[in-house]
Amino acid sequence: MGAAAAPATSSLPSLASLSSPPELPGEPPRDPLASTRRRRLGVLMALLLLTMAAMLASVALGARTISPGDVLGSLLTDVDSTDATVVRELRIPRTLLGLLVGAALGAAGALIQGHTRNPLADPGLLGVSAGAALAVVLAIWLGGVQTVLGTVWFAFVGAFVASVVVFTLGSLGRGGATPVTLALAGAAMSALLLALTSAIVLTDARTLDEFRFWSVGSIAGRDTTVLSAVAPFLLGGLLLAVAHARALDTLSLGVDVARSLGQHVTRTRFIGVGIITVLTGAAVAAAGPIAFVGLVVPHVARALAGPDHRWLIPYAALLGAALLLLTDVVGRLVLRPAELQVGIVMALVGAPVFIAIVRRAKLPAL
Repeated sequence: MGAAAAPATSSLPSLASLSSPPELPGEPPRDPLASTRRRRLGVLMALLLLTMAAMLASVALGARTISPGDVLGSLLTDVDSTDATVVRELRIPRTLLGLLVGAALGAAGALIQGHTRNPLADPGLLGVSAGAALAVVLAIWLGGVQTVLGTVWFAFVGAFVASVVVFTLGSLGRGGATPVTLALAGAAMSALLLALTSAIVLTDARTLDEFRFWSVGSIAGRDTTVLSAVAPFLLGGLLLAVAHARALDTLSLGVDVARSLGQHVTRTRFIGVGIITVLTGAAVAAAGPIAFVGLVVPHVARALAGPDHRWLIPYAALLGAALLLLTDVVGRLVLRPAELQVGIVMALVGAPVFIAIVRRAKLPAL
């Protein structure tokens, strides 16, 4: 008997070679992770440029159009003119506030959708906006507060108290805080707070007159005192949101997997709710409730970044900032020399955009 013939399989292509395109001679091996990282960095740079363009438009355009050269001259020199006064005292604070508020609402929307696993969730789901609204009404009705700066602190406290109550109610029971219990507690608390708010404003005409200007949502008329009051909370909340991204990615794998990896699920959710409260509470306190930013922006950011929250949250923050600034500019131009509040323009723009997103593709399961 001769020696057994060796299996003739060496000449057949391997499965690995069939699943990947052949490499050219001298070409370095492909790294899909590096390619994805370069693409994401490119999108991030494009969003940064878009945000910078929106900032320039916010400073230059309005009832009085100012050229980019005059804008730079007003910022870099001590020239004393009407354009310089408009740029320094009115438009720069308004632009910076819109930048921070839009970024906060976009990042908060990405966080709340990630924590509740609900693609229809927005930052107001935890009762933050309703708590801020009730606190503002009480400040006007009982305290006679009439300034924007005066309502900021009441709104922030109301948002914080409402979120604490919602998290406490959602944590009751054997399973602790879960996406379902948090959503249900937030919906119930929002309904109760909005009912109380409506009862007060309908029985007091003066309170209704003061409250309706806040409730429409606007960044007009906010000076540097309002900006300096909320900027530390907004900047700190954005930094915490980025730092929280890795924990949220682990939590998105499932509760059991997250616990097996050593994550404290209840503590992670508590921290997430706290960050959402800081971002949304400060944004609503400064600009009033502005709808659709925290709902629509995360879906666009998720289409660009995928499910990785380390990229999703910065994308959502930049998109939210650019969207809010651009809609504010549109509101200044359509009726000038008068203007339309950004909350109204955002509703007019956000509703059809969200309908288009729903019609073009199914909302992703989170």
